[in-house]
Amino acid sequence: QVQLVESGGGLVQAGVSLRLSCAASGLTFSNYAMGWFRQAPGKEREFVARITRGGVGTDYADSVKGRFTISRDNAKNTVYLQMNSLKPEDTAVYYCSADSGYTNTGTSYARTDRYDYWGQGTQVTVSS
Repeated sequence: QVQLVESGGGLVQAGVSLRLSCAASGLTFSNYAMGWFRQAPGKEREFVARITRGGVGTDYADSVKGRFTISRDNAKNTVYLQMNSLKPEDTAVYYCSADSGYTNTGTSYARTDRYDYWGQGTQVTVSS
């Protein structure tokens, strides 16, 4: 049974940093590209960042580029999202996701239907 468990969310003030973690089990972690998405109240789930299987390639949404960094430790089956200079508009539930590369391969990595597995999410709230 595949599990993705996010942690590290919380209530913070604007300008500070948080690091989210996502621990994976039940899959060969190094065979999956990993993504972070977020969903604010009343909005659709949106792409935040993605990292390739080996960790060499990364992509970011324009709204977080330069502030967020995605990384992974394949030895620990964990993907991270370092979030700096947080803004109130970053408030959302953050989800990690796993992409086998075999699902909807013709779609963009920024689409949710590209991903095979999802975590339950962790809440990030940024106050002004």
